[in-house]
Amino acid sequence: MIFTVVVHASPCQNAAPESALRFCKALLSAGHTLHRVFFYRDGVFNGNQLISSPPDELNTMRAWQALAEEHSIDLVICIAAAIRRGVLDSTEAKRYEQNQTNLAEKFNLSGLGQLVEACILSDRVITFGGQG
Repeated sequence: MIFTVVVHASPCQNAAPESALRFCKALLSAGHTLHRVFFYRDGVFNGNQLISSPPDELNTMRAWQALAEEHSIDLVICIAAAIRRGVLDSTEAKRYEQNQTNLAEKFNLSGLGQLVEACILSDRVITFGGQG
């Protein structure tokens, strides 16, 4: 079965991103396919490389990066939500005349079209956090 996971919550907000990560690992271990993880609304903060976790807590950003590296998972950050929340890659930083970038490696900025495509190509779309 092909899955897409949508994460609406920031790693500082609640346990939804960590639950999504555990779900993704479980479905991959069970032999399913994870087509894409789409970060929307406050979920875009999962790709902010400037958010640090205490040493005794899971660093969800690094965990997402490791999952993407190990399984070639597409980690997509909604570009509109990211810009509103100050999560920028070099292209968007230049466009908005900002001096800094903070989008973590393995995460990509893209539009809602990527979510629509993922919904079409997936058998199941599972959402974590938020209300939508």
